[in-house]
Amino acid sequence: MGTTEPEYITIGQVLGPWGNKGKVKVKATTDFPQRFAPSSQVYINRQPVTIDSGEWHKGRVIIKISTVDSIEETRKLRGQTIEIHRSQLKPLPEGHYYLFQIIGLMVSTTQGEPLGKITEVFTTEGNDTYVVNGDRGEILIPAIEDVVKSIDLEQGRMVIDPIEGLLSLNQKATD
Repeated sequence: MGTTEPEYITIGQVLGPWGNKGKVKVKATTDFPQRFAPSSQVYINRQPVTIDSGEWHKGRVIIKISTVDSIEETRKLRGQTIEIHRSQLKPLPEGHYYLFQIIGLMVSTTQGEPLGKITEVFTTEGNDTYVVNGDRGEILIPAIEDVVKSIDLEQGRMVIDPIEGLLSLNQKATD
């Protein structure tokens, strides 16, 4: 059973108004900051909107949406996700994946022991960490070559070779 790509992919979330001229502050969740450039088309509530302007401020992007001109309109957008259509996805180099492709994969060891399903991905400067939930509870798996041996999106599987102590070190008991 392969994973299916969602029709829309989240690239950010509106945090709230920015000033009183229809701009909003956005927490970006994309590795492609140019998605917030002027003239870019994005979706809010699955409706296409065009970005008039975009600027970065303290790790957040401030955007002006062409159809939004007042603080009242921006307040209504608070908490909304900003998405792109899957047709707007950029191809990634071999061995790189979008988060939505990783979440939901079933994880097992090279010895065939099932560990569970990836439910979350923590992104850090060094490497991503996969949160795997299964019979052993929650296990944290570093996304590094020494551990992750294969990813098969068609089969919905990831195979890992846990380095010494990894499974017991990173395992959190669930009550």
